[in-house]
Amino acid sequence: MIKDHGKNFSDLEKLMTQMKEEIPTVMTHFNSLQKAAFSEGALTIKTKELIALGIAITNRCDGGIPFHIKNSLDAGASFSKIMETIGVAILMGGSMSLVYGCEALEALDQFIVLEKNG
Repeated sequence: MIKDHGKNFSDLEKLMTQMKEEIPTVMTHFNSLQKAAFSEGALTIKTKELIALGIAITNRCDGGIPFHIKNSLDAGASFSKIMETIGVAILMGGSMSLVYGCEALEALDQFIVLEKNG
């Protein structure tokens, strides 16, 4: 089931840029909502990214998994914290979440390798 999660991440970023050109009002408002939801508050950005990752896994969101893995790492989440998040998502989502949890682990491994290689 090997996917190139780094490429998926880059492809989605490019498509979102195109989406902003095509439907600027929607994307401007979406980006404002995202910025507000992921701002530092009672919960850290890292915690919010881990929550989003868990939701992406339980909702079987192919695009959300690499985004929130990368953003969790960028926010300082450790391998073990991300793995615990995957574990909670599997509990909450059942066997389908196990499959997407495996994809999240695959993405995590790939992004860690990318970080190490600069």
